[in-house]
Amino acid sequence: MQAHPQVAEVQQQGRIIVINMCAASDAHSQRVADAGAIEAIVAALQAADPEEWDEVEQDCCQALANVCSGTCAAGLARKQRAADAGAIEAIVAAVQAHPQVA
Repeated sequence: MQAHPQVAEVQQQGRIIVINMCAASDAHSQRVADAGAIEAIVAALQAADPEEWDEVEQDCCQALANVCSGTCAAGLARKQRAADAGAIEAIVAAVQAHPQVA
């Protein structure tokens, strides 16, 4: 995802992999975070077209939810890392731009 930020197919497949890997375990979530996925996902969400709610926003939100899951110290650190990367603002902007999407 970091090497090909403008290639939509790479971004989409990367988001799907993150969603699936992070659903498996906290250890997987940590490895994904350590690889820089949180920042890559936030960047993709920030770069998404604000006029159109699509799979990008949906996948990014799901990927962030999965990678940031957990109440252990590592999970809380991943949540803070996402916040520091701008995830909160990006998610709020996406939600505000698309109030009709349930």
